[in-house]
Amino acid sequence: MERYSLIVITDETAPIRRFDLSKARVHRGLKIAAVMACLLLLASVDYVRVRVDHGAVEALRAENAAQRARIEEFSETLAGVDAELTGLREFERKVRIIANLPGAAATGGEDVIAVGTAREGDLDAAARGAAEIDTDGAAPAAAAPASPGTTGGPTADASAATAGPAGDGATSLDEVSVLERDAVRLGAAAKARRQSLGDLLAKLEAKRNRLASTPAIWPAKGWLTSRFGNRISPFTGSRQFHGGIDIAGARGTDVIAPARGRVTYVGKKGALGRTLTIDHGYGVRTIYGHVDKVLAARNDEVERGDVIAALGNTGRSTGPHLHYVVEVNGKTVDPLDYIFD
Repeated sequence: MERYSLIVITDETAPIRRFDLSKARVHRGLKIAAVMACLLLLASVDYVRVRVDHGAVEALRAENAAQRARIEEFSETLAGVDAELTGLREFERKVRIIANLPGAAATGGEDVIAVGTAREGDLDAAARGAAEIDTDGAAPAAAAPASPGTTGGPTADASAATAGPAGDGATSLDEVSVLERDAVRLGAAAKARRQSLGDLLAKLEAKRNRLASTPAIWPAKGWLTSRFGNRISPFTGSRQFHGGIDIAGARGTDVIAPARGRVTYVGKKGALGRTLTIDHGYGVRTIYGHVDKVLAARNDEVERGDVIAALGNTGRSTGPHLHYVVEVNGKTVDPLDYIFD
């Protein structure tokens, strides 16, 4: 068998050492060393690659976190714009109702809310606010409405998209896609609302006198305790139709005219007690029941904001309040559709 001899001489006095190794063993050793060297090299390359990838992943995570923060901020902005679009749509709806232009029906609310009164010129100020919409198509930031059917806005879709795990690129892309769609939708809604308001303002120019004669403000300060429509009677406990709204307040609280008109009735009227009626023209009348004292005389001409009576508890009443009725062409309508402030 062929062998390799390894002779080791350490110094002049030390004995000579000799090692005999077979060629086969040497070759196996060399092969094992080569394999180990290759494995070590591969491990080193893989380690370097992992370190590089780790750094890239950390950078991507940081970038993704920044993008998610911007997406959430954009989503909140879109939600605010959508809410303002909805508010301006409601504003337009009421303007159309009081101006006798095509518009939507009334919306509901809480059973009892605090209310106040606006003075003369408030309606004109509101109309001027609408008129200040930029004629080149840019609406004020605080008056951007929602188009019909868009209530809820971007928050519904975007909130679902943001539910994904942090650092998920696909989720961020989904969020961006949702927000882009919402931005396009809100842009179209704003454009449609601008066109609608332009048409509305053009028609309002010819209706100023009618606006001044149309009820548009709260007739008294207090609390809205009963709405227009069916309710349970506090006297009989049975269901009955309530043809106006009730505003509770301190006895003696000013009752004011909600629009220009002429006083056509002053006196007692059954369960309503001491009552006053104003004819505003154009088929519109307002009635004020349970008042403590009437401060206007029959045939007096009144303007919006004039004090016409004092809130009271006359007639069939459970406490000091004003029963306020709006009639259009002899038919009672929801007074809240004729309250602008």
